[in-house]
Amino acid sequence: MLSKILIANRGEVALRVIRACKELDIPCVAVYSEADVDSMHVIEADETVCIGPGPVIDSYLKIAHIIGAAEITGCDAIHPGYGFLAENPEFVLACEDNDMVFIGPSADLMRRMGDKSLAKQTMKKARIPVVPGSEGAVDNAADAAKLADEYGYPVMVKASAGGGGRGMRLVHSPDEMESLFNMASSEAETAFGDGTMYLEKAIVGPHHVEVQVLADRAGSVLTLGERDCSVQRRHQKLVEESPSPLLDPETRQKMCEAAIAACRACGYMNAGTLEFLVDNDQNFYFMEMNTRVQVEHPVSEMVTGVDIVREQIRIARGELLTMTGAIQTRGHAIELRINAEDPSNGFRPNTGTISRYVTPGGPGVRIDSHLYEGYTIPVFYDSLLAKLIVWDVDRPSAIRRALRALDEYVIEGLVTNKDLCTRILEAPAFRDGEYTTAFIEENMELLEI
Repeated sequence: MLSKILIANRGEVALRVIRACKELDIPCVAVYSEADVDSMHVIEADETVCIGPGPVIDSYLKIAHIIGAAEITGCDAIHPGYGFLAENPEFVLACEDNDMVFIGPSADLMRRMGDKSLAKQTMKKARIPVVPGSEGAVDNAADAAKLADEYGYPVMVKASAGGGGRGMRLVHSPDEMESLFNMASSEAETAFGDGTMYLEKAIVGPHHVEVQVLADRAGSVLTLGERDCSVQRRHQKLVEESPSPLLDPETRQKMCEAAIAACRACGYMNAGTLEFLVDNDQNFYFMEMNTRVQVEHPVSEMVTGVDIVREQIRIARGELLTMTGAIQTRGHAIELRINAEDPSNGFRPNTGTISRYVTPGGPGVRIDSHLYEGYTIPVFYDSLLAKLIVWDVDRPSAIRRALRALDEYVIEGLVTNKDLCTRILEAPAFRDGEYTTAFIEENMELLEI
C-alpha cells in the first residue's frame, strides 16, 4: 500500500494527479517553485513544499530537492506526471535508493525505451514495423549524410533522448545536413542534457497515431484504443482524437496487437504509449514509446471509461489489471490544447494575468486546467493553459460539441490559440478526417486573424 504520494510536477497535470489521489483516499504532497506559489495544484494539495526558484533547472529538475521534499513529508511514493523528470532513469533510481515507489516503469526499462535508437532495435526483434533508419546513435553530421545518401532524402535527424518535438529536424538535401544536425543536437543537449542523435527515413505526409497501454507486474497488457495526434505545430500536438478517422478496423486491430507485443517484448509495466507513423495505405511504423502518462490521456479515458492515472497508482502498489487485451471503446472524443501563444505571430508564447475566466459545461465536456481568475501565468514554463476534452456518440457530433464548448470558453487577459482551435475544427480537411501531420503547413490561412 502507498500511504502518501508526492507529485513531482506542476500545473494541470499535478492537479490531475491530486484528484486521483483524493479519490483513492491517499494524502498527497505538491512541490512548487517560487513562481508557482499561487498555482491551483498548490492550493488543492494536502501538503506543499517549495523546492526552489522559478527556472526549472533550479526547481522541478532538481532531483535532490524533490527527494528531500518527499522525505520531510513522509511520502513513500512519487508520481512524476509528464515532462520534467518523468522519463529520467536517474530520478527513478534516486526514488528506489530512498525506499520510495516511483509510479511508472523501472529505470532500466525507461532507459531502454527512452533511447529511441535502442527502442527501435527492440521493436525490430519483436517483428514490429519500424521506420528505416540508423541502427544506433549517429556520431556526427558527416555520418548522418552517408546514411541519408543510402536511404534517400528527406530524412529526419532526431534526439535519442527526450521528446515533445525538441531536437528534431527534417533534412531535405545534403547541403542542409551539417547545419540542421548540429542545430538539433545542440537543442537536445540544452533540453535533455544529451545531444546524442539518430537518423531515420522521413515518411512524407504521415499520420501520427498512438496506442495507449496499461501493463501490470504479472505481464498482463491492456490497450485503450488509439489516438490520432496528426494536427501539430512544430512537432507539438494541438488536437487529438479517438478513434482515428484514418484507420480501418483491420489496421486498428493490428496496431493494438503490435502495442501488446511491444510491451511484452520489453517487459513493460505501468502506463505507456506506443507512437506510430501511418501512411495513406494504412502501413504503420513504430516511432517511439513514451514511458509515462501522456498530455492527451483524457481522450482515451473518455472513450473507455478507464481512469489512467488511478490505474497507474493501483499498478504501482501491486494490484493487477482487471481487464486485459484490447478494450472496447465507445463514441468519439476530441481534445484541444489551449495554449498561451499567438498563432499569427509564429506561435510566440506569452504571459499575462487571467482577468476573466469562464469554463464551458454540459454533457460530455471536460476541462483539465489549473487556471482561475486573477492567476498570473509564469514565464518559465510550457505554454499549455488547459485541455478542452469532449465526448459524443460519433465524430460529427463530437466536433459540434467541441465548437459549442469553445464558444462558451472565455479566457481573457492574454493571447491564446482558442480561435485557431475553432478554425481547425471547421476546416474541411479536418472534418473529412483526411489530415496529416502537415495539416497546419498546408492550411496556413488558419493562422491569419
